This record gives sequence, C-alpha cells and structure tokens, in this order.
Amino acid sequence: MIIADLSQITGRTYPARRRTQNIVGGVSPIQATNFAMGNVTLEPNGGQVPWHNQEQEEVYFIVEGEGEMCLGEERIAVKSGQAAYIPSGVFHQLTNTGSTPMRMIYVYGPAGDVAHWKQELEGTLPPAGVGSTPPLPAGAQPQCTKKPE
Repeated sequence: MIIADLSQITGRTYPARRRTQNIVGGVSPIQATNFAMGNVTLEPNGGQVPWHNQEQEEVYFIVEGEGEMCLGEERIAVKSGQAAYIPSGVFHQLTNTGSTPMRMIYVYGPAGDVAHWKQELEGTLPPAGVGSTPPLPAGAQPQCTKKPE
C-alpha cells in the first residue's frame, strides 16, 4: 500500500502566495494515470492561483476560508464546503479574499503537469487580457504576475 501523508509533504511555494502539496501525482509517492490531486493553501488577503487554463478538466473543493472564483466570464464568491467545476480549456483563477489562510483540494484529469506551475515560477505566466489570454471578469481581483525574486 502506498500512503501520501500530507504532514510529510513539504510542497512548493509560488510567487502568487500559495503553497501546493501534491497528494497524487507530481512528487507524491502516489502516482495515477487518470487524475492528479493536491492540497493548496492560499495566504490571507490575496494569495492566489492566478488566471490560467489547461487541457485537463478540474475541480476545486474549498476546505476552509473564503475567496473569489473566476471562470471564463464569471466571478463568484466561494467558501468552505463548496466545489467548483472547471471545464477543459477554460481560464480560471482563485483568490483568497479573507484575512485567514484559505485551503482547497484540487483534482484534475488526466494526470500530468500543468504549464502554469512552471510559467509562474519562471515569471512567464501570460497576463490576463494580453495576446490570446482573455481578460479577467469585470471586478475580479487582479491576476498575480509577480516574477520570482
């Protein structure tokens, strides 16, 4: 039996002020072909999964905290106990709008890396509304495009 223990998974910190811990896939001891799963902690007051899209369909489940979910042209407040479905290819962003950490679980399939992780670490994540990247929905929190220091 292979066990991934969240308390033993260091994870990776991203410039948009979040820490991602792979539970299935990535550097986790559990590998699957059909899906990946992880725990994400967004820092208070603006920690973010920035505006991006990917080929995999995905679900974000909010474990604790409150935030703003943008999906395509939609923007909605989300809170613990809610799940958001993200269709393949649709741009999306999650921002912690609260004063405490926000935690969510992602699941996407099929498994594999998603480009926005590497782009964010390299400072090459395409900005919203530039080139082929659509703008954020009206009134949305700004996308974090901060380059790593």
